[in-house]
Amino acid sequence: MSTKISPLAGKPAPKSLLVDVPRLLAAYADLRPDPAVPAQRVAFGTSGHRGTSFERSFNEWHVLAISQAICEYRKKQGIDGPLYIGIDTHALSQPAFESALEVLAANGAETMIAKGGEFTPTPALSHAILTYNRGRISGLADGIVITPSHNPPDNGGLKYNPPNGGPADVDVTDWVEARANEFLKNSLQDVRRIPHDKALRASTIHRHDFLNAYVNDLGKILDMEAIRNAKIGMGVDPLGGAGVHYWAAIAERYGLSLTIVNKAVDPTFRFMTVDWDGRIRMDPSSSYAMQTLIGMKDRFDVAFACDTDHDRHGIVTRNAGLLPPNHYLAVAIDYLYQHRPQWSKQAAVGKTIVSSQMIDRVTAKLGRKLYEVPVGFKWFVDGLLDGSLGFAGEESAGATFQCVDGAVWTTDKDGIVPALLAAEITARMDRDPGEIYRELTREFGECFSDRVEAPATPEQKRMLANLSPQQVPSKELAGEKILDILSHAPGNGAPIGGLKVIAEHGWFAARPSGTENIYKIYAESFRGADHLHRILVEAQAIVDAALAAPA
Repeated sequence: MSTKISPLAGKPAPKSLLVDVPRLLAAYADLRPDPAVPAQRVAFGTSGHRGTSFERSFNEWHVLAISQAICEYRKKQGIDGPLYIGIDTHALSQPAFESALEVLAANGAETMIAKGGEFTPTPALSHAILTYNRGRISGLADGIVITPSHNPPDNGGLKYNPPNGGPADVDVTDWVEARANEFLKNSLQDVRRIPHDKALRASTIHRHDFLNAYVNDLGKILDMEAIRNAKIGMGVDPLGGAGVHYWAAIAERYGLSLTIVNKAVDPTFRFMTVDWDGRIRMDPSSSYAMQTLIGMKDRFDVAFACDTDHDRHGIVTRNAGLLPPNHYLAVAIDYLYQHRPQWSKQAAVGKTIVSSQMIDRVTAKLGRKLYEVPVGFKWFVDGLLDGSLGFAGEESAGATFQCVDGAVWTTDKDGIVPALLAAEITARMDRDPGEIYRELTREFGECFSDRVEAPATPEQKRMLANLSPQQVPSKELAGEKILDILSHAPGNGAPIGGLKVIAEHGWFAARPSGTENIYKIYAESFRGADHLHRILVEAQAIVDAALAAPA
């Protein structure tokens, strides 16, 4: 069994797939959500509220309601420093930005918008919040990123980052979500708003140079001199995302041999190759979406791409092609903890429950503590902030790590820094991350992994999130004794919103997506492809039985 792959997967997007941008924008302004319909209410998943205006799940009313709720949350918490706001290149991001600004200005929030109307990657915003808050105990900054991440072109999204700089925790998002839905129910009658042109001229709206502030600090986290001196030839595909203008600035500032293979910004994302399910999705961890850059791999020493808000990375090498995220995370961890002597000897390795056990093996070899948490980068924020985590990563190609001196860099995912780290590794190790991963497999064994995705209704997602160990009837997994069944993460004891079943040489985890109406089964085997297939078949049977059970 495997995910059903579309015949369009990996091929250039046909015209029929391209979003009708004028119609999408008209729907944003004209269609009103019905708060009596669950799918049309404000709902914060693992990374903010997301949806599409066509389905009344991301419309002007949602953004106005969420923005007012954030203003009230800030007041309630005494957060009165500047609010940094950034957008990506999705078609719905600009109108959502305008709607948010109308509310922020009407509420008198000191707001920092990007100089020159520049797009703003998620990590640049997290970095800006932390830089401003360093050494302060009052007047703290926070932020909003308007992005649905790598999701399709008809999607919009909005996420809130509190003063810790990372994705808001569930206690924050629950409050904002509930208040925003009250506004929807009351037809926005308590939402404060002024016209956009007046908002732009408000004395509380300021311009901030996110781009240069971020680019100029990269030398604090990466050995840019080593990359430059080794003359590493790099290729980057911004996938039409928010960092599209950052790469030229990085190359110029640090004298790098870096080629931007695609500078296009187009809200239809017509330059993409189609993802596994026949949809356009700017996912740098998908070999289907990354076909263009993979086809150029022999032109560069190392190549990379980032998703639309540049908080995810994809690494392409000559011999390995696109590295699976788990492979690169293991390489990055192995390298960083041996090449950052100023990091604390107590700094742990952070990983999510569905990331590879190769990371566990590398971490054990390094003599470091492993901190394993549920899916969602918010679980890493405190550890990154206090320095107890040197590195944090998740299997969906999100990661960040400490500065060279052990200071915090970002508390949200950063796609740019892990991408450039691939060049640093290549420069200092004289071999690329693909070659280093092969060395790790010789030391620890080769792991085979797969992720199966399938559609799921909100009710099915709820059932999967509440899976219990009692719903696994067998004592064995693919012929091996089951050693553990987890419904809570070992690192922090938090519910994983699903189940993880572990045997000696393999495991699987099943959970609903926090951002899309799908569920995912992750599986891994250190005994080969046939063993992996058996794990997936048995995992699917458990999921099918759970979904078929009477509610």
